[in-house]
Amino acid sequence: MYKVILSLAALTSGLAATTAPADAQVRRGHVVSVQGARGHGFTQWRSTSRQRGSATISRGVQTNNGRGYQASRSRNYGPGHYSSDRSVQANNGRGITNSRDATWGNGAYTGSHAIAANDGRTRNRATSAVNNGDGTASYNSTLTRADGRSRSVSGTVPRP
Repeated sequence: MYKVILSLAALTSGLAATTAPADAQVRRGHVVSVQGARGHGFTQWRSTSRQRGSATISRGVQTNNGRGYQASRSRNYGPGHYSSDRSVQANNGRGITNSRDATWGNGAYTGSHAIAANDGRTRNRATSAVNNGDGTASYNSTLTRADGRSRSVSGTVPRP
């Protein structure tokens, strides 16, 4: 009985010593390589990094004949803000990037969303809203298309 209690005490003190603080960064990853006959094969990888308020994940595949891609995404967040970025890039030069940002507080919101392709085409949206203090809210949103044309929508939301 004494040995069991002593073992449990040692186990719990060891677990308490290995717990990470709340702001610690956690990293994980792996790589897999498969090689076959006559030079056929691929390598695949993935890695993650997380901590309070942010996370980043990357992955990719590379074949022995030169084909492959790399994808990544990251986000940062906290009180009053959020941002995220995503990207997929292929070895043939094609790719796309997607970004979002938002901030809010004190009765106001601003946000944006942008998509950009490697061939130069882009699309953007910007949005803002504000509490007018009299029970109404005003908003404005502008969308810019890949061909350069834009369209805006704005107005005031009345009191219910």
